[in-house]
Amino acid sequence: MLDLTYDTPKPKVIAGAKQDWELVIGMEVHAQVASRAKLFSGASTQFGAEPNSNVAFVDAAMPGMLPVINEFCVEQTVRTGLGLKADINLKSAFDRKNYFYPDLPQGYQISQLYHPIVGEGEILVDLEPGIARLVRIERIHMEQDAGKSIHDMDPNMSFVDLNRTGVCLMEIVSRPDIRGPEEAAAYVGKLRQILRYLGTCDGNMQNGNLRADVNVSICQPGAYEKFRETGDFSHLGTRCEIKNMNSMRFIQAAIEVEARRQIAIVEAGGAVVQETRLYDPDRNETRSMRSKEEAHDYRYFPDPDLLPLEIEQAWVDEIKASLPELPDEKKARFVTAFGLSEYDASVLTADVANAAYFEEAAHGRDGKLVANWVINELFGRLKKDDRDITDCPVTPAQLGGIVDLIASDAISGKIAKDLFEIVYTEGGDPAQIVEERGMKQVTDTGAIETAVDQIIADNPAQVEKAKQNPKLAGWFVGQVMKATGGKANPKAVNEIVAAKLGL
Repeated sequence: MLDLTYDTPKPKVIAGAKQDWELVIGMEVHAQVASRAKLFSGASTQFGAEPNSNVAFVDAAMPGMLPVINEFCVEQTVRTGLGLKADINLKSAFDRKNYFYPDLPQGYQISQLYHPIVGEGEILVDLEPGIARLVRIERIHMEQDAGKSIHDMDPNMSFVDLNRTGVCLMEIVSRPDIRGPEEAAAYVGKLRQILRYLGTCDGNMQNGNLRADVNVSICQPGAYEKFRETGDFSHLGTRCEIKNMNSMRFIQAAIEVEARRQIAIVEAGGAVVQETRLYDPDRNETRSMRSKEEAHDYRYFPDPDLLPLEIEQAWVDEIKASLPELPDEKKARFVTAFGLSEYDASVLTADVANAAYFEEAAHGRDGKLVANWVINELFGRLKKDDRDITDCPVTPAQLGGIVDLIASDAISGKIAKDLFEIVYTEGGDPAQIVEERGMKQVTDTGAIETAVDQIIADNPAQVEKAKQNPKLAGWFVGQVMKATGGKANPKAVNEIVAAKLGL
């Protein structure tokens, strides 16, 4: 296995008017559970359905309707906890979080405050090869999502769509271990990657299936280390929460602008007020949404309609045994099994479908050569065409066939790029295309010698220059490749040119 030792990055430092400040960031990520039914009803979770078409009586809070737990949502949450190396609580309970939202028909949200289903875990956030931040997970709890208020359909009225109401969310709460905007975005990216590998959330931020609340505070250099030693939050500044972030770019921008806002307040002699804020990307500013409530403000109490949730260790063990190979382990295996650099392995394992494609193409072949073709040629072309690996016109077997032809010296690297283009646009078997279109590399040294002799005879002045400056021999190599339509074996051409010129 790969030695996953790493150095911890330095915290982000922002220069204020009077002194330097460091950032302290905690994240609350809401991940929609990949389930066809909601947490407490059988209503569909399909995205994009007609407004208010995926609403059961219990979602609409009709009188006398009682919630019934969706076992699959519980399984998906346990699976997520195991994937984050977290403790699974065999006993957990649901609470009512009382607050008014116009798109929350019950007038309360069913959540888990006191006894969450998942306890402490961790995520290793890769920033660059050899540099990573270990972020501690405090808890994961299940809760209902609210509906959606729509304000732009009528100048005088707002509309409510309850399709999302009751959809199961996993709230994944981190410790305040993140120390900069780039780290925050990388943390969300790594979490999304793990969830996708596990199949517990599709990570689609555009649809709102993954969104983050970002807690930002500032502190003086050295204060964070005192906090870690003592656990005393008084060493840190007052935090403000930036609500509902669904873009990596906006997460970074919002943290930066909020930190500078807090620095300006403190350096002017003021005090940061704990509150919930929204980020306005058009103005690149955060603005107050509401004062930050504490747990007692929500009047939490155990939900009287739901018994405590008890699960068996044997069931947890069964879920654990079914876990797939996760990104860190897969990356380590790619490095050792295929001889890849840590960077290339990170690129290939960033998405589970990309990793599967590479592994199939690399089976029984030179892993480094296949990785080079997948990363540079295939991914480059897919990006240009705005496609992803699931819509790739070149199969792993076809790409492997191209690599086989290169490895056997049947074709040169230049011809291979032409062949790739043909396979990408027209399809077909690479070996058959090479045969039918006469694309095979010329390895007959006699034919290459004839071409070299002819070019030398036609260019006596260039011969003299090359003898005085051997670097100019490359000109002859280029001419031979041109004369043979790029089919001559480059290695053989170089050797024959050098011999003929006496270099």
